[in-house]
Amino acid sequence: MQELAITIDDVRAAAEQLHGIANYTPIHTSRTLNELTGRELFLKCENFQRTGSFKFRGAYHAISRLSGVEQRRGVVAFSSGNHAQGVALAARLLNVPAVICMPDDAPPVKLAATRGYGAEVLIFDRSTVDRDTFARTIAEERGMTIIPPYDHPGIIAGQGTAALELLEQVPNLDALIVPVGGGGLIGGCAVAAKALNPTIRIFGVETEGADDVRQSVERGERVTIKPPATIADGIRTTSPGKFTFPIIQQLVEQILVVSDPQVVEALRLLLLRLKLVVEPTGAVGPAALLSGLVPAECRRVGIIVCGGNLDPSLLTRLWS
Repeated sequence: MQELAITIDDVRAAAEQLHGIANYTPIHTSRTLNELTGRELFLKCENFQRTGSFKFRGAYHAISRLSGVEQRRGVVAFSSGNHAQGVALAARLLNVPAVICMPDDAPPVKLAATRGYGAEVLIFDRSTVDRDTFARTIAEERGMTIIPPYDHPGIIAGQGTAALELLEQVPNLDALIVPVGGGGLIGGCAVAAKALNPTIRIFGVETEGADDVRQSVERGERVTIKPPATIADGIRTTSPGKFTFPIIQQLVEQILVVSDPQVVEALRLLLLRLKLVVEPTGAVGPAALLSGLVPAECRRVGIIVCGGNLDPSLLTRLWS
């Protein structure tokens, strides 16, 4: 077995670093959701995290671990929105200059929020520009440190604190359902969950056309796909990370795939029946359960609702 990028000790250290800084987010339950799925569901509501997403956890943890010299020089991040906001706020709290590289199709609400946290935002064309190269060029020119969105041990450990909290709040879960983009969230959560409960079953969820992780798992190697078109903008990644993929291979049982219409139906249910404002990526876990993709023997199920930064224009679609 390949040695993994982080251990449970790293996640616990991240939790100490985040204590009093990150929100200890609540668990939401719903009789309606339980009846529709025939299970007990426990939603870990990262839509109530600072910046409206779990991304703040990893961003703050990674930046706080930089040396004094690195912090004074500043950080560069690339993101379609939630990581951008997490880095922008974390940098402001730590008095670190921040440059955020965002694609031209980033949701306007996330773009505005990132600027609102005080970061400098640079826009690039997602269809023609490689975001990694764009960000690294800026970092080299300015002597700044790259804070990647998922493929970084400090990021992965920080994201794992969400599962650490969940299993403290609701022990004895049969399964954990986590959205999958580049794998930072599911990587950290899988390490934490398996250390606390070795029998827990972990499932990732992607959307159709954005299933680079599912394809990678099936082939046994990292697969790169074209930039996907999906309503779930938080998982528009093209390949799992070199640090995150081995964790997924060893600790995640299966990657489930849902359609965009199924995500929209889950969003509508969460908003109208549970009164939860959730962005599309945050709804992929409930969509998988509502679609019957999770094994029936998984009765007590935890779901990471990863964020709540819903583009207001989507509200029209939910009502139509």
